[in-house]
Amino acid sequence: MFKKITRRNFIWFSLGFVAAVGTTKVTLNYHSKQKILALDNPAKDFTVIGTSSLKERAAVKGLMYGTAIRNHHLWEDSKLAETLVKECQILVPEWALKWYIPNPALRPEPNIFDFSEVDKILAFAQNKGLQLRGHTLVWHESLPPWFQDTVNSNNAQQILEQHINTVVGRYAGKMHSWDVVNEAINEGYLLVREQKNNIPNNLKNNLRKTPWLELLGDNYIDKAFRLTHQADPTATLVYNDYGLDYDTDADEAKRNAVLNLLENLKSKGTPIHALGIQAHLDASETNFNPDKLRSFLRDVASLGLKIMITELDVTDEKLPSDIEMRDRIIAKTYEDYLSTVLSEPAVTTVITWGISDKYSWLSDFKPRPDKAAVRPLPFDANMNRKLGWNAIARAFDNARLRS
Repeated sequence: MFKKITRRNFIWFSLGFVAAVGTTKVTLNYHSKQKILALDNPAKDFTVIGTSSLKERAAVKGLMYGTAIRNHHLWEDSKLAETLVKECQILVPEWALKWYIPNPALRPEPNIFDFSEVDKILAFAQNKGLQLRGHTLVWHESLPPWFQDTVNSNNAQQILEQHINTVVGRYAGKMHSWDVVNEAINEGYLLVREQKNNIPNNLKNNLRKTPWLELLGDNYIDKAFRLTHQADPTATLVYNDYGLDYDTDADEAKRNAVLNLLENLKSKGTPIHALGIQAHLDASETNFNPDKLRSFLRDVASLGLKIMITELDVTDEKLPSDIEMRDRIIAKTYEDYLSTVLSEPAVTTVITWGISDKYSWLSDFKPRPDKAAVRPLPFDANMNRKLGWNAIARAFDNARLRS
């Protein structure tokens, strides 16, 4: 027999439920904070030997180090420019080679290309003896305003061919590598959901639902690589993606889906040469499993592919406000991750997504709740080396020599 629920009983029940939820939330927050605090080791030694730059330390081991930059930062900040030349062997235009980042946009109109920004950064790189890589040719983001009304299933192939032939052709022989296709695999949590619903784990179901997939079908990735290779047979061609780093269901699902894609492309004879792992790391994430990540890297390498760490940084969004503690945890994140990935000989390149905290995309996209300045990169806002720099340097120093 159920006791009759009176209005008073219901109110007391509701208040008890709310209190229980509140207590659970506080408990979870407490445990989460304790896990983050446990990441810090004040006694950790980040000492480096010598004063060599990151590019010099990387080169000794047959590796390449570089960073992404936005053009206007380069022209406006001479100290940044000096740091880039000293520390980097390769540069990546963060915005200038995307289809549409205004002022100026690369492709403002269907038949108009503006290469002014790219040409300037190429001239800088060549003048300073640096290499340049292209980012990115095919992506579902940064498409121009005209794209939706102009591009359809009848002309999408021609629009894509025109873009790749024009852009890659202009810089043929001058680019170290291209991110040909960027982020074509679905979000990890969606892949997990599909698995739980017993949706078959095949390439078509793993692909992100983008305009390119809708207009050209699931063969658009192969087409993009073939077009790029025809336009520049000398460049290293890369598939680039994120969410591959941690021991979580979402990252595991995405690793499997990316591997499935790479196997599919290799079976077709697609001219793909490398996997780009973005490695936007989270300093508060505790689910890092070196063995699982190494296993994935070995599987990629077994396909005859090189591996590039293409967009490395460490968000401190959830870390305590204490700067010294933050810097130690971030440095440990860098060293733990790089020590793992650099144990795989197929990893040839490490590129941080920015070099100075002053110019990190995370300031806008993952700001700290306490409004403090983010500190995700190897140099601080005044271009001083941080513990993160030491951690990267140590990882290079301890890496095995590439043949």
